[in-house]
Amino acid sequence: MDNQLKEIFGAWLAAIGTVTAAVGSTPFRSLGESFRKDLNLIGNELQAVGNALEADGQGEENLEKVGNELQSVGNVTVISGLVIDFEDITQQKLIIIGNWIQALGGATALGDEFQDTSNINEIYNIIGNLLQVIGNSLQALSGVNELKASYIDNNKKSSEKEEDNNSVWSLDVVGSWIQAIGSVISLIGQIQEESEEQSNEDQENDSTDSDEKQDNKAQDDKRRYENVIPNKYF
Repeated sequence: MDNQLKEIFGAWLAAIGTVTAAVGSTPFRSLGESFRKDLNLIGNELQAVGNALEADGQGEENLEKVGNELQSVGNVTVISGLVIDFEDITQQKLIIIGNWIQALGGATALGDEFQDTSNINEIYNIIGNLLQVIGNSLQALSGVNELKASYIDNNKKSSEKEEDNNSVWSLDVVGSWIQAIGSVISLIGQIQEESEEQSNEDQENDSTDSDEKQDNKAQDDKRRYENVIPNKYF
C-alpha cells in the first residue's frame, strides 16, 4: 500500500470511527447503555488505527505526522479507560487524558496546515482539524465536570443531580459530534489534496516523457545530418 492510499484509507477509518463514537456517546433511547459503550469502544479503535495509518503515510517527519501520532495515542488511552477494569475515577481520568492528547494532536497537525495556506484544499484540513480540537476539548471538559460531580456530597438533591448529569451528557455529546463533523471535513480535504498531488505527478511525468522524446528526436536528426555530410563530399 503506497503512502497516498494509506493516508486516504486512514482518513476514512478515522471519520467512520468518530461518527461511530459520537453515536455511542449519544443517549438514544433505542440503544442500550452496553451497546452504546461498545460503539464508543469500536469508534475509538477505528480512530486509533486510522490516525496511525495517516501518520505512517506521511513518510517524512513533520507536524502533521506528529499530530496524527498523538491523536492515535489519545485514542489508545481512551480505549484503556473503557476496557481495563480500573476504579471508576481512574477510568474517567484516562478518558479525560486521552481526549486532551487528541486535542493536542489536532492542534499540532493544525500548525502544519497553517504553513501552506496557498492550496485551497488546505482550508478543509484547517477547518476539520480545528473542529476536532474543539470537539475533543469539550469531551475532556465534560469528563472533568463528571469527575468533579463524583466528589460532590451524596446529600445533594436527586433533581439537582439529574440536571447536572444532563448538562454533562450534553457537553460530551456536542463535543463528540463536533469532532465527527471535523473528521469528515478533514477526510474531504485529504482526498482532494491527494488527488491534486497525483495529478501534479502525472503532469510532471508527461512533461518528462515529452522532453525525452524531443531529446531522442534531436539526436536522431543529428545522426542523419552526420551521415549525409560524408556522402555529399565523398
